[in-house]
Amino acid sequence: MELLSTPHSIEINNITCDSFRISWAMEDSDLERVTHYFIDLNKKENRNSNKFKHRDVPTKLVAKAVPLPMTVRGHWFLSPRTEYSVAVQTAVKQSDGEYLVSGWSETVEFCTGDYAKEHLAQLQEKAEQIAGRMLRFSVFYRNHHKEYFQHARTHCGNVLQPYLKDNSGSHGSPTSGMLHGVFFSCNTEFNTGQPPQDSPYGRWRFQIPAQRLFNPSTNLYFADFYCMYTAYHYAILVLAPKGSLGDRFCRDRLPLLDIACNKFLTCSVEDGELIFRHAQDLILEIIYTEPVDLSLGTLGEISGHQLMSLSTADAKKDPSCKTCNISVGR
Repeated sequence: MELLSTPHSIEINNITCDSFRISWAMEDSDLERVTHYFIDLNKKENRNSNKFKHRDVPTKLVAKAVPLPMTVRGHWFLSPRTEYSVAVQTAVKQSDGEYLVSGWSETVEFCTGDYAKEHLAQLQEKAEQIAGRMLRFSVFYRNHHKEYFQHARTHCGNVLQPYLKDNSGSHGSPTSGMLHGVFFSCNTEFNTGQPPQDSPYGRWRFQIPAQRLFNPSTNLYFADFYCMYTAYHYAILVLAPKGSLGDRFCRDRLPLLDIACNKFLTCSVEDGELIFRHAQDLILEIIYTEPVDLSLGTLGEISGHQLMSLSTADAKKDPSCKTCNISVGR
């Protein structure tokens, strides 16, 4: 039987966090003969990690030939924001069950995308299931070392400047390494109604009245839901003044929440004043997308311990937790 030509000119497009479309060129004479495609997909960072994998046994998908381009989805657990290499081979299944195969194409590299809004909506729904009752609060607070606040006073005009969010949380979060903001907390102790005296981030605390950051002129977005191999869970929310750069970034990427009616963080008018509530059973991490003037709040030392084990700096999400993972990747 005549040999098959080697596929070439691979094109990858329509890339999402867990799928892609692939096409390639082959000789016209092969179009009617080819019955199957072999697609070899490898994570770039793991290319040499398994020393015991035989070099001549590729990890490949065998698919019946369909008109190109074809969508690859669900055959692997593709991870978001991950670099992959892919090569293809065509084949004709013969009467004896054996395959006549072409040579392998060139290898092409691509990177999967972030979670889309519909994926974040799935995470939001999971977070809502365990958020618990709502507790009143009155201040947002930020804990850090004394030197951090001294630097803000001396070199930043007494202002806390937004900085780039790290890679903590879900690997597919569109905010990681992309959104600038200042992190705040708002959780209170249910028995006192006040912020806890312990902190993983430093013994100095800046407190600001909640209405300074959260009011009817602010949009609230859901950004992430995760845990770090622990029983308690974190939700990341974004507060962005309407029309700000941060607001425009979030509008296209994150689910928008109703500030007066949601399961995580609310601002509502009651008897003519703004009342604020937070979810009791989630640790909320609030990203405020604009600079914050220290003169709008108070700065002081807390009396508790520095609980480093609770720090979420660059924290990796537990990929095995059924409570906070969705099926499109980790």
